[in-house]
Amino acid sequence: MKVVSICRTSISGLMTVCLSATLAAQSEMLQTHVAALKESLTQSREQLKQYEWVETTVVLQNGEEKSTKQYHARYAADGTVQKTLIEATPEKKQRGLRGHIIEKKKEELTDYMQRAVALVKLYVPPSSEKIQAVKDAGNASLSAAEPGRGIRLNFRNYQMPGDMLTIDVDPKNTRLLGATVSTYLDDPRDAVELVIQFGLLPDGTTYPASVNLNAQAKKVTVQVTNADYRKIG
Repeated sequence: MKVVSICRTSISGLMTVCLSATLAAQSEMLQTHVAALKESLTQSREQLKQYEWVETTVVLQNGEEKSTKQYHARYAADGTVQKTLIEATPEKKQRGLRGHIIEKKKEELTDYMQRAVALVKLYVPPSSEKIQAVKDAGNASLSAAEPGRGIRLNFRNYQMPGDMLTIDVDPKNTRLLGATVSTYLDDPRDAVELVIQFGLLPDGTTYPASVNLNAQAKKVTVQVTNADYRKIG
């Protein structure tokens, strides 16, 4: 009986040591990938300050286009993106009582759409500072992405309580491949999903090529594309 008891104790102790070693290795791996991701984001942001580009934002409801706006964009001295409107689709207005009712509903929808567009800015591009804060709070994790998509970094409570930013990274060169966001507008019941695709400029700079936002509660979709990148000067 003593032999059995000793064996059980030894196995239990060995399992504890193995588990501790596994957790330590996972923690170290997560730290390594988060550090590499932050460096990649910071480097790309600095390189993008040398560029100007065209941003096109299309807002749809129930699949019907409600507005299209095109901007000339570039980074300002304070690090924010400065946009100048190039072109916008004209608004259609109707007269009379029916027109007044339609305009009232349009105002409410416009406010919602504007907040949806503003929501995109909170997640795109991802902030290295916020990523570190999530990591420090213990809300970051590492998982395997889909085949051919490298590794996946998950950041819970990134911008708002209960949201989730997921970033797929190529482990060979830490290049961002894509990202998804599960978040909401005002109320968690008003769920919003974002899908972000990243592109690569000739000098190796990574940029958010397209963002697709889907707010199911209002059947609103926001499509943002960034293109025509040119170096300033």
